[in-house]
Amino acid sequence: MNSLQRFEHKLEEMISSAFARAFRSAVQPVEIAAALQRECDNNAQILSRDRRLVPNTFHVELAASDLERLQGYDDAMGRDLIDQLKDHADAQGYVFTGPVTVDFEAAEDLTTGRFRIRSKAEAQVTGSGAAAGDDRHSRSASRAVLEVNGSRHVLRAPGLVVGRGTEADLRINDPGVSRQHVEFVVTGDDVEVVDLGSTNGMLVNGTKVPRATLRDGSQVKIGRTIMTVHLGDSETPDDGRS
Repeated sequence: MNSLQRFEHKLEEMISSAFARAFRSAVQPVEIAAALQRECDNNAQILSRDRRLVPNTFHVELAASDLERLQGYDDAMGRDLIDQLKDHADAQGYVFTGPVTVDFEAAEDLTTGRFRIRSKAEAQVTGSGAAAGDDRHSRSASRAVLEVNGSRHVLRAPGLVVGRGTEADLRINDPGVSRQHVEFVVTGDDVEVVDLGSTNGMLVNGTKVPRATLRDGSQVKIGRTIMTVHLGDSETPDDGRS
């Protein structure tokens, strides 16, 4: 019995016959599971001989009629789809850069029985203390905010180091990021970014540079991760906890 067959059998045990009847002429859960596997296979990027990077965030777009049928079962199905994806990744030597998520969304251009999947590799971001954007501090302490994969981190003088290692102030679980990759230097109202001799370098607004002065909206890319700087931002940084 392969992984898809095991997944389908688990769904049959978990979900009532009413669910099976509801989906008889619509999208089948096992079809979504197979499509998620293909999404990983088609987007795998080689890290080493035995390791390949694959997406970890998945958005399943369905017709409104199919999404309505799914209501009440989406959480349970999402959890089982994630488990099935992790099993597939283990078998294929795939690596996720952060937590695996599967969300369901309605798409107006899809008809009943049709679906599509959008995915991306989104690195997990962690930090500590005020340097990484502790929201217990007033935003008046700084006018600069660094946004990374949906989380927001205050930039205060003298700045913070971003990298994959535990010694970095802001840690990004991205294989293309060095242990200490870049430093954001804050002096008054000015923010600069400096490459710390990383293996892959950095791109600032699409250009590879060793150092740059940043403006509101400037984007810094390291590995596969894009970080956006907001100056004079009107929202309170939430460090990803909102």
